[in-house]
Amino acid sequence: MRQFLIILLLAFLVGCRVYQVDVSWPEVHPLGKDLTSFYPSVHISATDKQQKLREPKSVLTLRDVLALSLMQNPSLKVSAWSVRTGEAKIQQASRLPNPELETEFEAFDDQTDFSHAETPASVGGVETAIQLRYPIEFGGKRARRQTVAELEAKLLGWDYEAKRLDILTETTLAFIDVLQAQEQVTLNEELTRLSEQVLNMVKAKVEAGVLAYIEQVPAQIELADTQVSLERSRYHLQVSRQVLASTWGQSTPTFGRVEGRFETILPVPAVEQLIPRISVPELDRWQTEIGLHQAVIHLEKSSRVPNVSIGSGIKYFKADGNVAFVSSLSLPLPLWGRNQGAILAAKYNLQKAYEERATVEMKIHTNLSKAQSALASAEVTVLRLKSDVLPLAKSAFESTSEGHRIGKFTSLEVVNAQRTFFDFKREYINALTGYHRALAKVERLIGQPLNLQ
Repeated sequence: MRQFLIILLLAFLVGCRVYQVDVSWPEVHPLGKDLTSFYPSVHISATDKQQKLREPKSVLTLRDVLALSLMQNPSLKVSAWSVRTGEAKIQQASRLPNPELETEFEAFDDQTDFSHAETPASVGGVETAIQLRYPIEFGGKRARRQTVAELEAKLLGWDYEAKRLDILTETTLAFIDVLQAQEQVTLNEELTRLSEQVLNMVKAKVEAGVLAYIEQVPAQIELADTQVSLERSRYHLQVSRQVLASTWGQSTPTFGRVEGRFETILPVPAVEQLIPRISVPELDRWQTEIGLHQAVIHLEKSSRVPNVSIGSGIKYFKADGNVAFVSSLSLPLPLWGRNQGAILAAKYNLQKAYEERATVEMKIHTNLSKAQSALASAEVTVLRLKSDVLPLAKSAFESTSEGHRIGKFTSLEVVNAQRTFFDFKREYINALTGYHRALAKVERLIGQPLNLQ
């Protein structure tokens, strides 16, 4: 009896120990790895919600906005708390089952009519038994349950890493949109100034009697149109700034402007060169995913082994005041149900995981091929516009403007040349935007910067 109680006490103390969870967060992928010192989301604490939001007020670079998003993005913090939840489940899975205290009363009297039975305290004979019962798990259930919980937490860690890369890409795309909007505003401001200069030049000739009033109308229409475009681009810039600020959880943007190497173009590798460089959580997680399904199979198989409950205590006989030591053993008999269905389902889920991994890999390769094609196309467009089209359009506009001063061209021809030149400049800005957006998507699909050697 004493030995049994000592064993139960030791088991109870072991089961009550604080389990130190040490879930290995996935290794940070190269994309944004240099920013890991900027974000504390992996090590968030209960006081995290009390931290004040940083409100940037200066000129921001891409590195600045990425660091802000990694530190303060609300959805990334939600993902980090999910991992912490998984760690808490590991602690729960590591606990030993609780012992049970069982009390039993037996009243007996051979001459008593039990249809009018009295309370146990008033009958002739009363037996009171007190036992301490403890369930013992066989088949390694606790260790396997803990392994399943650890692998589930690691999968949540992979989800966090995927979310981190998504936030980086989302922020980069928002940053590019702000850059584009700033360039469009600058372009429209320049176009408005030129339109005013052309109109003033035509007005001067009309007032001098050199040109008829009808020559002034195209310039007036062009100025009105450029002013509308300017207001529209300013509104688009305001919206783009709001979207960018939301990536780090700021409701109203406080930063001044953004600066980036908008016209920097990197050589685009062939898709065959990009595929071996793929390193993304969506693929890397499958080793853990498959390991989890294998662990679930082992856990379900261990359920076939029945658990045993043992007990020991004392029984008190009120009639004669004697005390007896009693022991008990409880063993389920798995005659029909041996968890066959759950084991089979776990095996099917493992085979399903292999197929899902192949599907995900094929999807990533397909999306990478599309993104690389878009990037290569945007690169060709940008280079052609910059080297061939824009210089010719600019030369034509300048020649037409000069010819108008000496009366060789009409104001309508000047307006048309100006519009053509600025339309190509606008197309150039859009092509640069398309290039950088495609670049961000390619880098997300391979999990690393394109220029990383």
